[in-house]
Amino acid sequence: MTFVNEGLDHVRVRVLPDGRVNRSDSANFLGRKSKTLAMWAMEKRGPKVVRVGGRCFYMLDDLRRFVSSGSEAAYQAACNASGGGE
Repeated sequence: MTFVNEGLDHVRVRVLPDGRVNRSDSANFLGRKSKTLAMWAMEKRGPKVVRVGGRCFYMLDDLRRFVSSGSEAAYQAACNASGGGE
């Protein structure tokens, strides 16, 4: 028996042992560009940023919470309504 997840893409991300994910992999996880996450971090929006040694990381649990909370869907709807977005 084959199961098909319609509408879901499988994305590989590297997760560090403590649960951190770098910005590039976080962007892949969310289906966004790294630049978008950088802008969200500057605007204090999106998933919580963890800075270590001057580099930005996101906790995998925070990324999952961001997606499941509908924040990403609300952002996408606003972008589509205004004609903006990626």
